[in-house]
Amino acid sequence: MLFIRENSEGEYAGSGSWLFKGKPNEVVIQDGVFSRVGCERIIRYAFEMARAQKKTLSGISKGNALNYSMVFWDQIFKEVSEEYPDVETHSYLVDAASMFMVKDPKRFQIVVTSNLFGDILTDLGAAIYGGMGLAAGANLNPERKYPSMFEPIHGSAPDIAGQGMANPLATVWSASQMLEFFGHKEWADRLLAIIEEMLLEKKVLTPDLGGTATTQQVGDEVVRKLLRS
Repeated sequence: MLFIRENSEGEYAGSGSWLFKGKPNEVVIQDGVFSRVGCERIIRYAFEMARAQKKTLSGISKGNALNYSMVFWDQIFKEVSEEYPDVETHSYLVDAASMFMVKDPKRFQIVVTSNLFGDILTDLGAAIYGGMGLAAGANLNPERKYPSMFEPIHGSAPDIAGQGMANPLATVWSASQMLEFFGHKEWADRLLAIIEEMLLEKKVLTPDLGGTATTQQVGDEVVRKLLRS
């Protein structure tokens, strides 16, 4: 599953108000910011990916409850879809999508959704296919005007820092994404093939994947296989 989400606006835009702070009638308002430019950009990017990879595209929203932001999102998804008649599309409410990800994950190939929903669903997706230690991510500037950043979605994992338990394969996968972004698809594919090989062998894996290897041992095994290939 490839999830595409907008990181520069949406529910995490940081816009809102805190009224009557500390008083009995205290009210907080958290704004979601959805612009036509931002929505069209991310949705069109997702359609281009689906077309290039010949995969289905699922749009996920909550238009039955969020009657401004998500109705607007669904409207733009429908408008852009008309420009890509060759791409098979599906639309899901986020709660239904959560259920289907568990019961029938194969129905999701490429997904485009808002910042908040993408944040939550990618953690669910990671749990489905092996855990946070396998979840790779990329913060892309498709126009390449500004730098892009590639990182595992689990962050620095401070609860296990320095213990040699962290799974480095998500970092390796992120490096594969970076190589592909820069046009080095052959090297990107090599890294992915190595991850797949190690998961099938089940010999050198960290505890989160049922193994006994340390972070360094898994990293060393990746390097060994890379040099061999």
